Formats: sequence, C-alpha cells, structure tokens
Amino acid sequence: MTTHFKTFGVIGAGAWGTAIAQLLARNGQSVLLWALEPDVADAINTHHENTVFLPGVALNPALRATSSLGDLAGLDALFCVTPAQHTRSTLTRLEGWFKPLAPVVLCSKGIELSTGKFMTQVLAEELPEAIPAVMSGPSFAIDVAKGLPTAVTLAIADAARGAELIEAISTPTFRPYLGTDLLGAEIGGAVKNVLAIACGIALGKGLGRSAHAALIARGYAEMTRLALALGADAETLTGLSGLGDLVLTCSSETSRNMSLGLALGKGETLADVLGARNSVTEGVATAPVLRQLAARYHIEMPISEAVAAVVEGAITVDEAIVALLARPVKTEAAKA
Repeated sequence: MTTHFKTFGVIGAGAWGTAIAQLLARNGQSVLLWALEPDVADAINTHHENTVFLPGVALNPALRATSSLGDLAGLDALFCVTPAQHTRSTLTRLEGWFKPLAPVVLCSKGIELSTGKFMTQVLAEELPEAIPAVMSGPSFAIDVAKGLPTAVTLAIADAARGAELIEAISTPTFRPYLGTDLLGAEIGGAVKNVLAIACGIALGKGLGRSAHAALIARGYAEMTRLALALGADAETLTGLSGLGDLVLTCSSETSRNMSLGLALGKGETLADVLGARNSVTEGVATAPVLRQLAARYHIEMPISEAVAAVVEGAITVDEAIVALLARPVKTEAAKA
C-alpha cells in the first residue's frame, strides 16, 4: 500500500459510485461511501447491499456508508461520482471539510448544462485547492462490482502522484492506465453518451448493424473534432477513455444511454423512459451542450446535434434520421 493513499471517500452511491467503493474496499483500505439517500446508506451498512442502485451484489462488509458529507473530512483521496448536473452543488458543500492538496478523481461523464463547463473546470472553481484527476473508460458498474476484468484511463497532471494513486486502487482485475490529458478523457466520456443514444435509436428503429457501426465510426470523428478544437490530445481519444468507452456504451443495452435510445427508436417518449428510471442518463443533458460547443467552435457534430434536437422535442426520431441521411457525402477524415 502507498504511503499517501490509505483512506478513500466516494461521493455518490449510485451504481458506479458503489462499484468504485467496492473496488477500493477489496484492497483492504478504509473506504467511506457517501449516499444522498439515508436509506441507501443504511442498507449498505446493515445488509451490505445497495438495494436501490446495485441490487443483487454482495458488498464487502468493510465498506461503510454515510449520508453526511462531513464524514469525508480529511480523507486522502476522493472519488466524485455524482451526476454531472449535481457535481457543482455537491463540491460546494465539501468546502471546509476537504483535505488540501488531496486528489479529487472525477468519474461523472457529462458537461454542466447551465455553463457548458467540464467537471475539471467546475472542480477548479469550487475546490481550487484540490488536485484534479479524471477516471474514465469502458467500465460497467456491475462488472467492476463483481470483480470482472476492466481497464480504464486515470488522467492526472502529476504523473508521479498518478502512479502512486494507481498503485493504491489497482487490483488483479482492475487496471488503470496513466494519462495526463484530463480534458481529452472528459471529452471521450461525455460525447460517447450522446452517441450511444443515437446508436440505440438506430437499432430501435430496425436500421441494422451496418448503420449502427457507421454511427460509431462517424461519432468517433465528431469526438475527435471536438477534442482538437478544445485543445485536447487527439491520441487520448484512441484509448480507453475515448474509443474504448465509445464501443462499449454504444454496443450494450446495459448502457443507460443506449437503452434510452432503443426505447425512443421503438416509439416510447423521453418523459416515459426517464420517469421509469431511478438513475441519471447523462447524455440527455450533454447533447444540448455539445450542440452549443459545436456552434461556438465552428465544428460539425451532426449526430450529436440530431440527438439534441430529438431530446428537446424539436424534431422527431424519423425527421432526425432523414436529415442525417440527406447530408452531402464528404471525405472520411476525422476532421471532415
């Protein structure tokens, strides 16, 4: 075990937050999971199961939960897994309890709708004394919670500190790869959710696997264009937090975003789909932000823009498909 990282806090007891806490507890480290809902914390402490967000998975009895953010005071590192649209308000509440210069590993895959800012920017504004890091990649919560083999990107500017953090959280079945491009990792995680909605719609409408594959490929081009425009490293998008996460999220109904797209493609309404869920589908809020960024930086993101129009009710699914198919043929370069 490393000398700097012995106590961990996980903020957010949804499926992914619970899975991360379970992962950390496997190393025998002190792990405290914060849940917004007191009944979720009680179930974890009493029955060693998150019966609301990750039912059926036996949690390590050493994992403890709390519904008081103040209990996270002074911990060596925090993993922030709250939904992107609630990250700012949650981080604000940590002021005064946060251990200066401790890493905050951002695990939410989205962009703040009200400001168009990424989570690293939100963190810098709310907890400027924190060391920012981003963990992203092809990782379903259920797989990580069960200890199935998983690899992710952990991006942090200080490579030495990042290597030590990776040593602390790695297990034989959980393999983080070190990166330094935080923005690139965030872009991959946010954009893939929107593209997964598009892929789900295509399959829900019965458009076939060829269309599905084309959406992944052209969606990857959109992701790369955005990364280049914002100053991220395009190579980051070829790795786990870009292409890896894109392929997983766009190819499985386990993905909340793809399953939402499937439902829309089959004729269900957005309100009905979201109303039946107890977890957040990040791509719904991210799509309008991507459209704004595309306009601001004069880049083409037609798939993301179509998803934004659909979730906002501006056009129907059928109208979005017709519009995309009517686009002029271009060269295949990612920047085209």
